[in-house]
Amino acid sequence: MHYNALFTAGLLAGLSGLLVLSCWMCAGGLGLQLGLVAAIVVNGLVYFFGDTMTLRAMHARPISEIERPDLYRVVRELATEARQPMPRLYLSPTVAPNAFTAGRSRRRAVICCTTGLLSLLNERELRGVIAHELAHIRKGDTILCSIAAMLAMIIVSLTALAILMPLGDADDDDGPGLLSGLLFLVVGPIAAMLVRGAVGRSREFRADEDAARLTGDPIGLANALRKIEVGARTHPLPTERGLLTSSHLMIAHPFPKSGEGRLFAAHPPTPERIRRLRALAKEWGTT
Repeated sequence: MHYNALFTAGLLAGLSGLLVLSCWMCAGGLGLQLGLVAAIVVNGLVYFFGDTMTLRAMHARPISEIERPDLYRVVRELATEARQPMPRLYLSPTVAPNAFTAGRSRRRAVICCTTGLLSLLNERELRGVIAHELAHIRKGDTILCSIAAMLAMIIVSLTALAILMPLGDADDDDGPGLLSGLLFLVVGPIAAMLVRGAVGRSREFRADEDAARLTGDPIGLANALRKIEVGARTHPLPTERGLLTSSHLMIAHPFPKSGEGRLFAAHPPTPERIRRLRALAKEWGTT
């Protein structure tokens, strides 16, 4: 958690420095003042609204215990076992099976599941997925990953400038779209490097192991990951910019391993995760 806090502070400080330096180079003293104001505003938006960006991109909504008592029971049991506060629960109406967590702290944490996930997994497998998300909350991964997603989205949003930059004839409707695509080829890898540098694949391995220790059932999570991997190939999420820059928050990569989806792939290979979980089960003598 200490490392996550330092990395988060470094990301925000780097963003502030870049904004201030850019404004100063463009407009001198006045630009310096504007840069300071812009840095404060952008940092506030990133910190306070970074956790809601993915929820909005996934069209997620909060759900009550009356609506999904089975899900609430599983989350409450595991949160109690882990001695963590009960997170808020959200549901995303998509057939793509996945789950993710977001939030600035343990007490403001959110766990979101898709309808596809809840219909695909049995309770044993669902417990493994929820335990994995609780492990990210316990380690303080959520704030770092949420801020990385927000910063990556800000970088990718620079492609929206293509609307203001005419290309070719005024009647050519493909001009802005073409320029937007060209800009994404430039800023997309930068955003992807930010996400990969902030997240790191080792986080998923640690969360998998912590989840297995919490449930005492590595095979349950391994089976869930296998089903999610197959489901992601059958029902991938649309490669929208808001979803691309948030894909690292999810328990498994939700896009095809080609094109833009591959660029933002920050998860370790699912077969390797399953192999490690099965090795734990063998070591612990569980099936």
